[in-house]
Amino acid sequence: MNPDSPKLVQILLVEDNPEEVLLTKETLKDAKVANEVHVAEDGERALAFARQEGEYASAPRPDLILLDLNLPRKDGREVLTELKADEELRRIPVIVLTTSASDQDMLQAYDNAVNAYIRKPVSLDRFIEVVNSIDHFWLGVVALPGARGMAA
Repeated sequence: MNPDSPKLVQILLVEDNPEEVLLTKETLKDAKVANEVHVAEDGERALAFARQEGEYASAPRPDLILLDLNLPRKDGREVLTELKADEELRRIPVIVLTTSASDQDMLQAYDNAVNAYIRKPVSLDRFIEVVNSIDHFWLGVVALPGARGMAA
């Protein structure tokens, strides 16, 4: 990469559904801002990636986390709580992207300092629209704490 070119935005997608992973990655591939999407299929791997532990020791620190709530091994609610309690990770913006219709899940997520809570739409077109809105706002408008030197 050219040292004068903008830094890639590092996105951690925490999702266990392979179809949604593929669709999200494909949609973000066409994003206005250069990004690299990393995937963690469960909550334990998500935390290890964010903390750069074990097999993820050389992984980049995420600039943005897209987090599903219903995950194996450690659910997204626990992941969010741990991320926001960690002094090193709490500034990473987290967007919950979930099928949960529970108001309690939404309130708990905001109580744990989530940056946005988005309920996944059921239709393909609507899902693509949601991912594009994340691209536009979070990658094109917002200044992300870890993405210094990035052209907005």
